[in-house]
Amino acid sequence: MKLVALLALFALASGKHEEYIGWKSYFVQLIDDIQSKSFFAIADKYEVDILSHPIIGREGLLLVKPEYHDGFIQDIKAEGIAYRLHSDDVKSQLEYDDIMIEQQNTMSRIRNGGRQLPYDNYQEIEAINDYMDSIGRQYPDIATVVNAAQSFEGRPIKYVKISNSNFEDESKPVIFIDGGIHAREWISPPTVTWAIHKLVEDLTESDLLDNFDWILLPVVNPDGYKFTFTNTRFWRKTRSTDQNVLSGICPGVDGNRNYDFFWNTVGTSNSACSDIYGGSRAFSEVETRVVRDILHEHLHRIALYITMHSFGSMILYPWGHDGSLSHNALGLHTVGIAMANAIDQHSLTQFPRYVVGNSALVLNYPTSGGAEDYAHSIGVPLAYTFELPGLSNTMQGFNLNPRYIQQVCNETWEGIVVGVRRAGDLFKNKRL
Repeated sequence: MKLVALLALFALASGKHEEYIGWKSYFVQLIDDIQSKSFFAIADKYEVDILSHPIIGREGLLLVKPEYHDGFIQDIKAEGIAYRLHSDDVKSQLEYDDIMIEQQNTMSRIRNGGRQLPYDNYQEIEAINDYMDSIGRQYPDIATVVNAAQSFEGRPIKYVKISNSNFEDESKPVIFIDGGIHAREWISPPTVTWAIHKLVEDLTESDLLDNFDWILLPVVNPDGYKFTFTNTRFWRKTRSTDQNVLSGICPGVDGNRNYDFFWNTVGTSNSACSDIYGGSRAFSEVETRVVRDILHEHLHRIALYITMHSFGSMILYPWGHDGSLSHNALGLHTVGIAMANAIDQHSLTQFPRYVVGNSALVLNYPTSGGAEDYAHSIGVPLAYTFELPGLSNTMQGFNLNPRYIQQVCNETWEGIVVGVRRAGDLFKNKRL
């Protein structure tokens, strides 16, 4: 019976991901800044899709289209850049992912009485919204679901405000965490919904509610996120079609290039067909405006902002556009290290240890218009991008195997708790 079910799953999966026929994926290893500069020039030349940035001393993972494969390999060999094959058949790897996810769904439904929980598998946007709505209904005294806006395609952009004082205690710092701005980064939303769970359904540390108010937005980009389930798995952007004359055939904007901080100056593209297209103007996207408005509404109390991404096991902080350090660089680094240490203490041996640092310096790749930089520029003292754990040598497809989702949620939460408490101490000192 299990064999029949597995064959049925395989037959279903094999009908998807046709656009990735002939694509290959590679691990790339860089040894110095010279190779790093050469690599990014080659990546631009061949429209390489970087799923995880290679940094000096740590491999990255990238996708290469069939028509560019030979030229790409020739050029990286000429530069002496070490590489190795991850998959010579990207489509089959995506099919493997689909099977693993469906198997996890089956087990999850049995375990949870038919419920789909958005922190033990990769769930579609409807399941995530249903979960938030159920939290609001069951725990109205501490959880309020806010329908902030409609996305470009008309989907609700929802977040949860969690407080045991109805957000009325001005002495309490606010913690704001979001995920899912890059549509394909599926491990990101579960870490945010797990935070909701830990604050509402399974509160084990009462100070986190007594001393803090929380805003948790699991999926900033619901249109793009939905599209990765129904159409193009590696879709990254929003789905707007009003930004450029080419937006009808190349829709969407990279939300993490769309914030009003040195917008459209570095690490972005003016081409609507690029995955890092920054839009026609800063905050052109309703999705990024939702984050902006939350930041400004609660700016006087926001002590910590984290935006969840994947993958690479990194905690990154401003300034990302030029690698310079902010006036609060010491605080950013020490709190970042504390969060990373807490995560690493609870992590698995096959996950890399977290790297902490300035985003432009760690990645050796400056970018402008990012959320973490924007939040810090308007006055949020601690603002970070988390690059969550992802593919490792022991795993097959492109998604982290869903059986590891709970592990990532747990370890990330441990880091968040440490960061929140440190942010609370800094917030108190600031107000004295």
